[in-house]
Amino acid sequence: MTQRHPLTTTLFLSALLLLPAGAVAEKTLLNSSYDIARELFQDVNEAFLDHYQTERGEAVTIRQSHGGSSRQARSILEGMNADVVTFNQTTDVEALVDGGVVSEDWREHFPHNASPHYSLPAFLVRDGNPKGIEDWGDLAREDVSIVFPNPKTSGNGRYTYLAAWAWAERKYDGDEAQVRDFMRDLLANVRVFDTGGRGATTSFVERRLGDVLITFESEVHGIRGEYGEDAFEPVVPSLSVLAEFPVAVVERTVARRDSRELAEDYLEFLYSTAGQEILAQHHYRVRDENVAKAYADRFPEVELVRVEDVFGSWREAQAEHFASDATMDQLQSRRGRR
Repeated sequence: MTQRHPLTTTLFLSALLLLPAGAVAEKTLLNSSYDIARELFQDVNEAFLDHYQTERGEAVTIRQSHGGSSRQARSILEGMNADVVTFNQTTDVEALVDGGVVSEDWREHFPHNASPHYSLPAFLVRDGNPKGIEDWGDLAREDVSIVFPNPKTSGNGRYTYLAAWAWAERKYDGDEAQVRDFMRDLLANVRVFDTGGRGATTSFVERRLGDVLITFESEVHGIRGEYGEDAFEPVVPSLSVLAEFPVAVVERTVARRDSRELAEDYLEFLYSTAGQEILAQHHYRVRDENVAKAYADRFPEVELVRVEDVFGSWREAQAEHFASDATMDQLQSRRGRR
């Protein structure tokens, strides 16, 4: 049974006692999301509140929980009552399916396999690109130090690792020994493995660690917007992995709280023209053709490969590369180093 924090319980009960007799408590929704999406959902939530008030004539409160997507999934399995998830990798939604809190057919509930927007791993380098970083191959050089979140705890980090592997497979014509050598060198160049994307951003930008940050293209541009476009430069590699951002209703919570309608309205808003505009403004690539065309100059062409096409499936990639003693651990172990 889930235990409430004493202070949370006190505040919750106090709020109920302050309601006038016969009043109905304001509707609330909790969105569990990945850690670099805070600013995005601040804007989404503000627009949705106006939309919901207009369409439904009701006030609603949206609360957010952010962290590494895998940690967020674990928190839900351990009792966090999120109504919806807006993650950055399907594996973490599937973990909720396995835990019995999200339906098995969640991909069919919303368009585009329940992914309203997408991005890709890209690079952020310091002004002038002093190390001449142009593509994945440069990240394995001995004079380059890199920063990206830990693939064991971050969907962002898993995308980066798999994109680098996919590039190496293309570069070395599938020669596994050469691919592993490249990945071993790349991982050896990681200056710090933060648990999530926001921590990696802090290490690179504020602590000034590393020569290049690898993160979602959207975060690359978000950092430049926040810290100054003259301080950093974006680099989009020749090939990257399609990074989808799956959304799902948490069945366990909406059944308990009778919040299904609100949860579905919230996720459907992300597909609306207004929602797609906000996503594009935050440098995500969107599904709406008209909105995508309007923002096309922000997004250079890049070859995108699907995880399923290179690694079979996310489950297979997870088992082969990120499980305990799997490929990533082998490449980082003393025994796996040359």
